[in-house]
Amino acid sequence: MSLVGIYDADGGLSGEVRYAIGKLLGRGKCALCDITHGWNPMGSRSWKQACEVSDVELDLVHRDQATAEQLAAATGLPTIVRQQDGQWSELLTTAEIAQYVGTPTQFLERLDELS
Repeated sequence: MSLVGIYDADGGLSGEVRYAIGKLLGRGKCALCDITHGWNPMGSRSWKQACEVSDVELDLVHRDQATAEQLAAATGLPTIVRQQDGQWSELLTTAEIAQYVGTPTQFLERLDELS
């Protein structure tokens, strides 16, 4: 089984800049970004600490890096999708991810329960 988190933002420098400007102006929001990075482009300390003690293997990609199959499994972005038996399905929706903003340890614990 493979878990992939898809950000509601594009990758690369221009994507990061567009997201940051949107966030500053109150027009851009991505709960997964808030969990893993907050305002730190290098990743939040609490996310890194949570990952150090978790066994969850989660690949994180931007929406322009996700495959068509991964995006088709999503009801919205951000999302967590999983591949099982060659099929992608949504594991956590945007609303479910938003419940874990500020609590990365609990977020990873929930992923562990579901996977």
